[in-house]
Amino acid sequence: MNDEQLLRYSRHLLLPGIDIDGQQAIADAHVMIIGLGGLGSPVALYLAAAGVGTLSLVDDDVVELSNLQRQIAHSLDTVGRSKVASAAARCRDLNPEVITHTHEIRADRRWLTEHLRNNVAVVVDCSDNSAVRYALNDACLSMNVPWVSGAAVEFSGQVAVFDPRQIDAPCYRCLYPSLKDEALSCSENGILSPLVGVVGSLQSTEVLRLLTGFGQPQHGLLRTYDARSGDWQRWKVPVRKACESCQGAAE
Repeated sequence: MNDEQLLRYSRHLLLPGIDIDGQQAIADAHVMIIGLGGLGSPVALYLAAAGVGTLSLVDDDVVELSNLQRQIAHSLDTVGRSKVASAAARCRDLNPEVITHTHEIRADRRWLTEHLRNNVAVVVDCSDNSAVRYALNDACLSMNVPWVSGAAVEFSGQVAVFDPRQIDAPCYRCLYPSLKDEALSCSENGILSPLVGVVGSLQSTEVLRLLTGFGQPQHGLLRTYDARSGDWQRWKVPVRKACESCQGAAE
């Protein structure tokens, strides 16, 4: 690292679980973010600030005025612009060293499998679509890539890490065998604006944990947050023996 990088990342370098080796692992990493809305905004900004070397940003939507209540990667000036272009510009403003690849597309399994071959280390699911999540689950299983799932609506949020590299690790379909698009949506039910920051920040933390190995692994756990009570709960997700995704693939 040069002197400017040593200063920029100095607070990471002081952490015994990261240090120079961990920061270099962050800089060498390629992370894909699916969805650049409420969750994807803090994820993209924190990972860019943390020094992730390459970010692939995936979303087929454009910025709308109603997004600005919570989607902090966007601004009034970017209303009508694609979310990936808006977020990429904000990431580069925050950290000019980050390389951003923008994909204005709704990802499916074939597209994901193809692009995960580009040395993607971790995927972050910030989408609000169950079909995309199942496609991501299957693509990550086939390519042996870990991913971090997040969701938030009204006053409730959740985060889970799925890591197919680990022995006897559950997958997303183990947790949700047959999930339809959620009955609750932000447009119909509302959402507390900082809630996506809480969930997105935790997703970013899990990405950095996967890249550097600090702390305790969190795969196979579901963490839920209720903003009304301020309570977090943690649940262990078992491998479902009849899972058609991870167990079917293992047979």
